[in-house]
Amino acid sequence: MAGAPEEICGILEGGREGDTAQVQAAHPVENVAEQPRTRYTLDPEAQLDVMEEIEERGASVVGFYHSHPDGPTGPSATDEAQATWPGYSYVIVALAGRPFVGSWKWTGDRFEQEVVSVGGD
Repeated sequence: MAGAPEEICGILEGGREGDTAQVQAAHPVENVAEQPRTRYTLDPEAQLDVMEEIEERGASVVGFYHSHPDGPTGPSATDEAQATWPGYSYVIVALAGRPFVGSWKWTGDRFEQEVVSVGGD
């Protein structure tokens, strides 16, 4: 995966149908964390620019993604402590051992695993 061994991150564009997030596009955003091998922080200015571009097209931000090059297949304690967007999807791509992709919706209190549809209309 491009960016490894550091965590990569970005914004997910799409919509929701019921409880299912429908991702139409993924927009990479630079990871500006002080420890990018084990943490991610989306570049704030780039994050705002991407979110504004998505909204200007009449689309929606449905969530965010990041990788765990050496970490767990689900949200880490750090992910939970730093989650700030209730109702949004957080897709994690775990690369250690057998690659895994999963998504969790942040409720404001905890992550709940969810189904995400990718592509299509």
